[in-house]
Amino acid sequence: MPHDFALIGAAGYIAPRHMKAIRDTGNRLVAAVDPSDNVGVLDSYFPGCRFFTEVERFDRHVEKLRRNPDLSPVSYVSICSPNYLHDAHTRLALRVGASAICEKPLVISPWNLDQLAEIEADSPGRVYTVLQLRLLPSLIELKKRIDATPAGEVVDVDLTYITRRGPWYHVSWKGRPERSGTLAMNIGIHFFDLLQWLFGPSVENHVHLRELDKFAGTLRLEKARVRWFLSIDAADLPASVADAGGYAYRSITLDGTEMEFSTGFTDLHTRVYEDILAGRGYGLEEARAAIALVHDVRNVELSTPAGAPHPSLERHL
Repeated sequence: MPHDFALIGAAGYIAPRHMKAIRDTGNRLVAAVDPSDNVGVLDSYFPGCRFFTEVERFDRHVEKLRRNPDLSPVSYVSICSPNYLHDAHTRLALRVGASAICEKPLVISPWNLDQLAEIEADSPGRVYTVLQLRLLPSLIELKKRIDATPAGEVVDVDLTYITRRGPWYHVSWKGRPERSGTLAMNIGIHFFDLLQWLFGPSVENHVHLRELDKFAGTLRLEKARVRWFLSIDAADLPASVADAGGYAYRSITLDGTEMEFSTGFTDLHTRVYEDILAGRGYGLEEARAAIALVHDVRNVELSTPAGAPHPSLERHL
């Protein structure tokens, strides 16, 4: 039987992936909200969806669906709003008796996970987060190989993620650290989760560069020594990418061997929804390690690289 969904943040960049996942899993989007009314994309997925520009009216409508015995309650609320609102919108979902499917990060400050856990325990719904890289087949195979390695065996990893963003980025909420959690949270959370999922928990964390448009540092994980570099500055793109007209570069190397994981990177939300609807999915505790690590990355004192810096960092030292 199809479930009824509501969606918060319908005009955002990531919202169409959630709309597609709701449709592709055979469910219905019955209500959506966004302060911006630039949401014509709804016509491509759910043309009959009720739309609101005020979250208060959206809240009232979803509550009416829950309380009226002649109407169908919303089972899930998909949350695609700015990072600093994820906490509040997850609470809204639980308050109306639904489960929340929230984009990363669930919260900006790790202690807020404890408060959400208390509310979840008193609610009929659950809190799920979108950790889609954990569902990429090539990375699942890599994790199996890493899990099979002897205890104490450590690999050297270089992680590079450079994705061009224009001046709009710094004007938007994404450029405001108190709203985005900084670049390390907004685009780095995917990779800090991935690294700890693959190689185990963080043992040491050093940050060598922390600017509005780029971060870099090193991590010591249970099974890896990691040099990492994140940037939205087009000048950091490899010449081969820039010369070809590209705007993004993702790379993970293990002991110097490139690990390809670009294919399918943006097409995993339907898999995430399938997992959740099948009674699996990733919840609050699975999100905790990456959120805590990014909090440390944002606050640890800057240091000088003890060894050879990440290749992309060299020109910034």
